[in-house]
Amino acid sequence: MTTRPVKRSLTLRGHRTSVSLEDPFWRAFRDIAHREDKPINVLAAQIDETRGVDAGLASAIRIYVLEYYQKTAQFES
Repeated sequence: MTTRPVKRSLTLRGHRTSVSLEDPFWRAFRDIAHREDKPINVLAAQIDETRGVDAGLASAIRIYVLEYYQKTAQFES
């Protein structure tokens, strides 16, 4: 199953930006923000602050989602 990225707007520290992610990543990202009791814009800003200069925001969010669920899976097993 392939899904095309969907572009959505986020506000990071008062600046609007667009991020393109596939729907499963958007759903997971929103789920994590909900679990962490943070607005999605706040979580995105935190990820943006820690990403390297070579990584785009969309890639950094994908990696964050992957690592979050990997840690959750390790904790549950």
